[in-house]
Amino acid sequence: MKKALKIIVEVLLALLAVLLVYLIYQSVMEPVNFNKEKEAREAVAIQRLKDLRTLEVAFKGVNGHYTANIDSLKDFFENGKMKVIMQIGSQDDSIAVANTARIKKQNRKITNEQLMEMYNAGEKNLVFSVSTDLAVKDTLFHGRENFHLDSLAFIPFSGDSVLMESVVKKVSGVDVPLFEARMPYKSLLKGMDHQLIVNLNADRENQNKYEGLQVGSVSAPNNNAGNWE
Repeated sequence: MKKALKIIVEVLLALLAVLLVYLIYQSVMEPVNFNKEKEAREAVAIQRLKDLRTLEVAFKGVNGHYTANIDSLKDFFENGKMKVIMQIGSQDDSIAVANTARIKKQNRKITNEQLMEMYNAGEKNLVFSVSTDLAVKDTLFHGRENFHLDSLAFIPFSGDSVLMESVVKKVSGVDVPLFEARMPYKSLLKGMDHQLIVNLNADRENQNKYEGLQVGSVSAPNNNAGNWE
């Protein structure tokens, strides 16, 4: 009887030891796994914020201001046009450079559009640039398989909307258009360990940093930088 009891106690102690090892392992690995998942989600979110920035900059180039309306950005992408500078020839091509200089010397009023007509007619030894209007959707993100226009409005892994603002602010007496787009961690990391998210946000707040990912700023010009850069 005593021997059986001893075996039971030993088995229970062994199981308890295994449980303690497992709990210690979990406590060590929990923040490690949290950070791995956080970094994976951030990578997706950063690409989306970069795409929003690219579209916003193109929108401003045409309209003179940014927009906080995602539908306006979508319409701009689907139906808008933008000026694109096309470089014809290379400055490293000495023959083409000399030929272009000769033509311009003979006709000082010749325009780059007329040079383009000559180029299309067969005169290939030319170096010049010309602006042309191209459809936005044929210019931005062209051929990129992982670009999905309808996803831009949403924070990955949550379905929450991206927080967007745009303003025109006086900076040194000059009107400066500004925009920002934000993805708070409480949305981006939704479904992950709640306490670790709370700790992360508290740490960011203590460092006077935004509790999430952000591109641009409506507070002050920052060249549309992302807070991960």
